[in-house]
Amino acid sequence: MPRTRSLAWAELKIGIVSVVALALAATLIFMLSGEGGFSWQRYSLKTVFDDIAGLNEGSPVRVAGVEAGSVTDLGFIGDRVEVTFELAERMRPRVTSGSIASLGSVSLLGESSVDITASAAGTPIPEWGYVPSGRAAGSLTDVTRQASEGIGALTALLQETRTGRGTVGRLFTDEGLYTEMNALVSAAESVVQNINRGRGALGRLINDPAAARSLEASLQNFETITARIRAGEGTLGRFLTDDAFARSLSSTGANLDAITGRISRGEGTAGKLVTDRELYDRLNSMSERLDKVMAGLEGGQGTAGQLLRDRQLYENMNGAVAELRQLVRDIRANPRKFLNVRVSLF
Repeated sequence: MPRTRSLAWAELKIGIVSVVALALAATLIFMLSGEGGFSWQRYSLKTVFDDIAGLNEGSPVRVAGVEAGSVTDLGFIGDRVEVTFELAERMRPRVTSGSIASLGSVSLLGESSVDITASAAGTPIPEWGYVPSGRAAGSLTDVTRQASEGIGALTALLQETRTGRGTVGRLFTDEGLYTEMNALVSAAESVVQNINRGRGALGRLINDPAAARSLEASLQNFETITARIRAGEGTLGRFLTDDAFARSLSSTGANLDAITGRISRGEGTAGKLVTDRELYDRLNSMSERLDKVMAGLEGGQGTAGQLLRDRQLYENMNGAVAELRQLVRDIRANPRKFLNVRVSLF
């Protein structure tokens, strides 16, 4: 009888130890499974997306990249999808009204997750509340969409090229354009060859040391000139650095402004010429009369006109002037010959 009791007690202890061990193992596995701990250590939130892109129940929920829960339910609200998920209670201060829920990617195989931005500045969202949804910058979905758009644009470009549209397409299909491009390349090659042979200004500059030294000397002279200008030497240097010269130039400009102002007001001869209509008409009339006189002279009218147009009269006048000059020279040489004064007394 005692042996039976001892065996029963041993079996009972083994059973109790096994149950406790299984309970501890289940508890440890449950706590290490990433589900956020026990049910009293989690709270539920919701968010709404237009398209969940492969999100399923059990998909991970991450806060600032840290896995903190999982999706528990999916349902429709009109045309949108409502996602219910559980989060660890410790995330409550970080998931606030300033947080944004978006769809993320766990891997390149298409498995999705709910990514929530942490924001301690807002108000904590109560249990069963809604987290504002949005689109995460640089998500795998955006990258895939942009890659698809890029491939589509590249395909369209290749199609245009094959059909001969655009510059590249014409280059591949238009023989005339190809010939022109070939000629352009040949001309460029010829220019490069001439430069290598030292022909032309650029070729001499590259191959002729004397030309290079001349250019270097010119650059040094230019540097010297700019240094003098910065030092205030010369007119331009004084203009840039000398305050007195600048004030003098400013005064000259002010005087010029005053002069133009007086002219605009009709003061002085120039001002009257600009503003006085009567003076303008008189000058215009004088100019017209002068034009008539010049026209008469060119037409040979009058003595002056005859002098300009009549060759014989010109030669006679020229001869008379020559004879007069000869007479003056003779008088200077022998004045007694031309001065014969007789004095008689009564």
